[in-house]
Amino acid sequence: MIARLADRGEQTIARLADLPGGTKALKAMNDLRARVDELGKKVRGIDELEQRVAKLEKDVATLKRARKPKAAPRPKAAPERKAAPEPPAD
Repeated sequence: MIARLADRGEQTIARLADLPGGTKALKAMNDLRARVDELGKKVRGIDELEQRVAKLEKDVATLKRARKPKAAPRPKAAPERKAAPEPPAD
């Protein structure tokens, strides 16, 4: 939007600045443009991250296939408990 206004000339921008709240509006538009540019840079980095994750997932899958399955450890036998003595009969 600012680019279109800039194409029409500095006079148009100056007129906007003269309007009540115009300076705030121009500042907000410039801030928005900067944030959109920053967001665009971050979004472009997502493709690279997706490629790295895909490679890592492939590596993990390869390692899982190459790993020999270990025999499951035997559960330890619980120690035998002595029976509680029965109370004496009357």
